[in-house]
Amino acid sequence: MNSIGGYFELELQVNKEYHKNSLKLNTGRNALEYILLANNYKKIYLPYYSCDVLLQPIKKNKIEFEFYRINQKFEPIFDYDKLKPKEAFLFINFFGLKDLFINEKLLKYSNLILDNSQSFFSKAIKNIDSFNSARKFFGVPDGAYLFCNNKLNIDLQLHISYNKTEHLLKRIDLSPEDGFIDFKKNEKYLNDIPMLNMSKLSEKILQSINYKSIASIRRDNFFKLDNALSNLNHLKFDLTNKSVPFIYPFLSLDKTKRKKLLENKIYTAKYWPNVLNLVNKDTLEYKFSEDLICLPIDQRYSSKEMQKIINIML
Repeated sequence: MNSIGGYFELELQVNKEYHKNSLKLNTGRNALEYILLANNYKKIYLPYYSCDVLLQPIKKNKIEFEFYRINQKFEPIFDYDKLKPKEAFLFINFFGLKDLFINEKLLKYSNLILDNSQSFFSKAIKNIDSFNSARKFFGVPDGAYLFCNNKLNIDLQLHISYNKTEHLLKRIDLSPEDGFIDFKKNEKYLNDIPMLNMSKLSEKILQSINYKSIASIRRDNFFKLDNALSNLNHLKFDLTNKSVPFIYPFLSLDKTKRKKLLENKIYTAKYWPNVLNLVNKDTLEYKFSEDLICLPIDQRYSSKEMQKIINIML
């Protein structure tokens, strides 16, 4: 029975969620676990250039795994003919930039899993298992959307997240720096959390977002950086008219750029330091993990902030 009266909760608009007809789980890694179990996969191929959290559900369920290499375009160097019926091929939609490659090259292969954790706005593709992460794009404590053809016969409990929002609130009330320790604590907490349904809090927040506006801002910011920096960037991009990037990846031989950005309080994450322990120093994956500068382009920023980044990078 719902309560009537009493004190107020956070007042959030109730709009439509972006990913309809999905299973709503608490994390992307748990979404991957769901796919692996629902399909009874015995082995999975995944890129060296990936986050080590992907291995958590794989090792937990004693599934065999093998890494593959990628090229300068973040595309697999892989013999798809070697895939067997109970073997999965996981492709990461790197930085939300590989929709065109996925649609033109990958959909013909069976047992494909699309990791859209860096591509929230990529829609589900019929008969393809995929998952999107909300936390990488929005201020929520948990949340992932899963699309899986096969369903597990399990009843999942609800994730409770009200006590894991300090980093989100401190960033508003204080500063990003004041909330960073709490952010790291929440990340560590999510490492060990079991498969659960998305929390009501995250669901409510995600129902309040203007997705059309955010997608437009991200695209505008991306192309503003690319128009100014493409001649210096060793990477080239081929986006669809619906692709919504996660960040602007900048690759250069100049190793002073990241330090200059940090001195100006422009924070650029490294994806992913665990890769340095998997590959040799002369590999492209090592170079991506060590030297790739991931410039922020998200909905919090306008052309003013993009111009500040450009001035530092030039």
